[in-house]
Amino acid sequence: MTAPERPLRADARRNREAVLDAAGELFAQRGDAVQMDEIAERAGLGVGTLYRHFADKQALLAAIIGRRFEAMTALARAADEADDPWTAFETLLYGYLESAEADAAFRFALLGPGEPRWTDIAAEKTDLSAITERVVRRAVDAGRLRADFHGDDFVLITRGAMANMTCTGDWRRHVTLLLEGIRRER
Repeated sequence: MTAPERPLRADARRNREAVLDAAGELFAQRGDAVQMDEIAERAGLGVGTLYRHFADKQALLAAIIGRRFEAMTALARAADEADDPWTAFETLLYGYLESAEADAAFRFALLGPGEPRWTDIAAEKTDLSAITERVVRRAVDAGRLRADFHGDDFVLITRGAMANMTCTGDWRRHVTLLLEGIRRER
């Protein structure tokens, strides 16, 4: 059994957020080429402070994903409250993608060359997955989504759309075409 994590002191919490903000900006600009010392410099901190919070680049990327998943989970909870199952599904899908569109570092962390370290953000991933599965199941049960659609398919759609979030990509068109293929008309 592990000891419960103590809350961070205010200065340590500020440092952690500064590192995440700096890393987010740099990963969004330059992808995996960013070095940890550059992130520390951008955050206005020493590299030792950065490594006290994040053991390596993969841990930092996991934290970026975790931070976005927390926001996505709040969005998923709000979508889950919609009475109409299709509205809940569309609200979750578009809300997730609009949030990802504004966060290039999150997209890089998910779609980049390295596999995310899911164990570092297991709680965040579990929460979002459970709500997403519930929203999807409601839409399937209501006959609004194809019967064989499940939560993992939601991930496929979002990753495909995120891959089209480039200066010339039209992710909304991508999603429209996909939705026309999976939606069941009443």
